[in-house]
Amino acid sequence: MIFFRTIKAFLADKEYRDLLLTVVAILILGTVVYHELEGWSYLDAFYFSFITLTTIGFGDFAPQTDAGKVFTIIYITIGVGIILAFINILYSHYNKTIIKRNTKK
Repeated sequence: MIFFRTIKAFLADKEYRDLLLTVVAILILGTVVYHELEGWSYLDAFYFSFITLTTIGFGDFAPQTDAGKVFTIIYITIGVGIILAFINILYSHYNKTIIKRNTKK
């Protein structure tokens, strides 16, 4: 299937792999910090980190502590760019794969 070949090729490239590791690291960082500062479960903390950095922001969770609010400001400033770069590169890589596949036919 084209999706799995795209993911395999994506992971074979060091730059893509490094960006993926950066995304995973920033999500883990947010999960751990929110768990500690806000007392949320790891699942809730991961959920909040993910929806915040992908700019979905449902609003069902929000930091209640001052430290949590300050961390969120810094986390969004750094994390949104990283997440959006990752999504953009993944989309571009997928499109290149589709174009190559279609030109070979």
